[in-house]
Amino acid sequence: MAQAFKANPKWGKRDRGFVAESVWEVVRWYRALGFVAGSEDTRSLLAAAWRRQGFDLPDWWQWAGEGVDEMAKRESMLASQSRAVRESVPDWLDSLGESELGERWDAELSALNLRAPVFLRVNRLMATKEEVVSWLGDEGVEVAEVDGASDALVLPLGKILPKRLVQDGRVEIQDAGSQSVVPLLGVEPGMRVVDACAGAGGKTLQLASAMQGSGEILALDVVGRKLSELKKRAGRAGVRNVRMEEWGKDTLKSRIGWADRVLVDAPCSGLGTLRRQPDLKWRLSPEAIEETRDLQERLIENCLEFLNPEGKLVYATCSLLPSENERQIADLLARDSRWELEAELKISPSETGWDGFYAARLGMR
Repeated sequence: MAQAFKANPKWGKRDRGFVAESVWEVVRWYRALGFVAGSEDTRSLLAAAWRRQGFDLPDWWQWAGEGVDEMAKRESMLASQSRAVRESVPDWLDSLGESELGERWDAELSALNLRAPVFLRVNRLMATKEEVVSWLGDEGVEVAEVDGASDALVLPLGKILPKRLVQDGRVEIQDAGSQSVVPLLGVEPGMRVVDACAGAGGKTLQLASAMQGSGEILALDVVGRKLSELKKRAGRAGVRNVRMEEWGKDTLKSRIGWADRVLVDAPCSGLGTLRRQPDLKWRLSPEAIEETRDLQERLIENCLEFLNPEGKLVYATCSLLPSENERQIADLLARDSRWELEAELKISPSETGWDGFYAARLGMR
């Protein structure tokens, strides 16, 4: 899409929006649309998507699949197809979800195919929630508070936050499920905290806000460009207590016993975020998920070494699979009796309307 927009600079806001929505609908419903259209040709998939949305297809749009009337008939036949076709996921992923989640998989998969609203997190280093709501209202942006997420606001479905307001620093775009992980750490001003897989820093900035800008946060990642993005975001958010480093061979060795809190927001399948990343289900593979599980296991064990004797570690993923979540924690506790599970968080997209997340807090016995 970025290439298409760059090649067509005369497209207006509505044109760009139409193109983007069309592409993501096809990506989200690829298998279902292929069945309805009787073809997986791109033009056929788009025709099926537009018919679903109630658009009259222009005469000049030609495609290889079924005609509009036949597509309407095949749409009514979709309910008799397999769940993998109806919900548009690869067969192997449907089997994996059912094997790990059982009856829950139906509801979660349906929820993950819904469009996600934009959630915001109030940056309390710069403003209160009331001040942010007032400011956004003056800018013509309607928001609502979110039950169960104290710093979260949500935009009406289909609305986005203008770029100039994103750059302001008073709010960050962050799903309510993601916002629920950091409170499990119980950070306080003055603490030393490690964010071991910081990425672009959504939770890092939330930690800084929760710590009232006091203490030290070490943001680590293996990808330097992500930390460069965090540096920009921290600057506009007024965050001054974060130090950013790429993981190196001496990173852990030099800070054994250093931290009061450690967050391991681990690499994972990302299945809890399919609403926002529908292309992910076509990019995943069983082999990739297995490799990720191995990495998760190593990360937990290594990052526990950062903690001082009174410290706490929170392990989190944006996956729904128990093999990436509860089983990782159970396996660790079975291997190492020094640690105990103090608290656990499971966020269901079907129950909350948020992205799916898991988090567990570990402490020393």
